Amino acid sequence: MRRRRRRTLLLLLVAGTLAGAAAGLTDLVRRPADPAPVAAGEARLAHGVGAGARDEPTGYPTDGPGSFAAADGRSPVRGYDGPLHRYRVEVERGSGQDADGFAATVDEVLADPRSWIASGELRVQRVAEAAAADFTVYLATPATSERMCAEGGLTTERYTSCRLPGRVIINLARWMEAVPDYGAPLAVYRTYVINHEVGHELGELHQACPGPGAPAPVMQQQTYGLDGCVANAWPYVDGARYEGEPVDGV
Repeated sequence: MRRRRRRTLLLLLVAGTLAGAAAGLTDLVRRPADPAPVAAGEARLAHGVGAGARDEPTGYPTDGPGSFAAADGRSPVRGYDGPLHRYRVEVERGSGQDADGFAATVDEVLADPRSWIASGELRVQRVAEAAAADFTVYLATPATSERMCAEGGLTTERYTSCRLPGRVIINLARWMEAVPDYGAPLAVYRTYVINHEVGHELGELHQACPGPGAPAPVMQQQTYGLDGCVANAWPYVDGARYEGEPVDGV
């Protein structure tokens, strides 16, 4: 009897030990708990899909179809004497900008008595017909403007505007944002970039800053920095042509 009880007790003890070991093994191989659910955007970032997948929102498109809509109508002839330079205005489709609105700004700048007509040696007029225009002012997305400028061998890196014979190409990014540390309102930069690029179309070359604190000549490359000058959008200041030293070859 005593031997049977010992055997029974020993068997029960072994069975309990085996059961405990099996339970521990089950805990070791059990599938880990599912992670807490996350929002779809968080999941994309966690897997490296959302972060850096596209540029920060700019509020305007950086590329477009490369097709343009022209502004309607004609402006009055502006200026006092000299040859008439007729221009057309076009805005890239899908840019979010209105062709007639952009044209109104271009008209206002070129008709201002501080602009190129102040020389008394030329006049300007906007026209709607391509055949009647001597040059066209384009507003183009950064990628499109880069492609257009590259056709004339100019490198803009999607950043600057440019001028090719018969084509003044304004970069939408600069039109919307100007440039860092410009130190003047956006409207001043917009006036500058129109006068600068149209100045090239009229035969003007780049000029240098005259000195620290002086107004920047309109033909200075103000987009790349003011070099100590202060922002200035006009070729004529206080009724006189305002210039800096020529920059050789550009």
